[in-house]
Amino acid sequence: MSQTMQRGPVTGTAVKKTTSRRPFLLDLYGTAVGKKYVMAITGIIGILFIIGHMVGNLKAYIGLVEHKGEMVYDLDVYAEFLRELLVPILPHGYALWGLRLGLIAALVLHLHAAYSLTVINRRARPVRYQGARDYQIANFASRSMRWTGVLVVVFIAWHLADLTWGWLNPDFEYGAVYRNLDASLSRLPVALLYIAANIALGIHLFHGVWSLFQSMGWNNPRFNRWRRSVATGIATAVVVGNVSFPIMVLAGVIQHPAV
Repeated sequence: MSQTMQRGPVTGTAVKKTTSRRPFLLDLYGTAVGKKYVMAITGIIGILFIIGHMVGNLKAYIGLVEHKGEMVYDLDVYAEFLRELLVPILPHGYALWGLRLGLIAALVLHLHAAYSLTVINRRARPVRYQGARDYQIANFASRSMRWTGVLVVVFIAWHLADLTWGWLNPDFEYGAVYRNLDASLSRLPVALLYIAANIALGIHLFHGVWSLFQSMGWNNPRFNRWRRSVATGIATAVVVGNVSFPIMVLAGVIQHPAV
């Protein structure tokens, strides 16, 4: 005896199962490798800015030059050039602020990636080493990376409030960069702050330049001496260049007669 199987009427519609995927770059950033890439790329942006900023400020040593029929400080001419970037395509100062916002975004990404990697490393190793770590390999620059980074961020905030916005510089005058530099760094506590902050910056740069090659996959034992030389050269040049400004202001080499 056969039985006939009857199927009831279809009462619903088939639902297509869909899965939403995040953009590739967000997925990549969610990994430790992606965060290392972001740290390296934003680090390169920061290094290029620091070197360019230091080289531009060296114009303070040129002093007065003739510009548009009058004698002005070459550092002020350079500052005005930056504010006039892409004028008249963009209004006065817009391109400069665009660059500043881009640098701020790179800094935020750099900080977030560094913090996220620290969290990932701690979760991967919840129990601290019981014995002495191999500090012969992990040198002072790498061990102090977190603290020099914090000092550099605090210094950036001070530097902007001091020489860009003038909040911490009682003799600040908009557009008079040479005068503002003299007025700020002629104060001994401020000069010492700039010296200490730039030494911390140099330590941070040394390890940052060294490690970014590894983060980008450009490391090779044969090139380690070359990597160390590049890291040492960049860090030394930045420290010597930036530290020279407060020293030369205190020595009277950089001096505005109106201050």
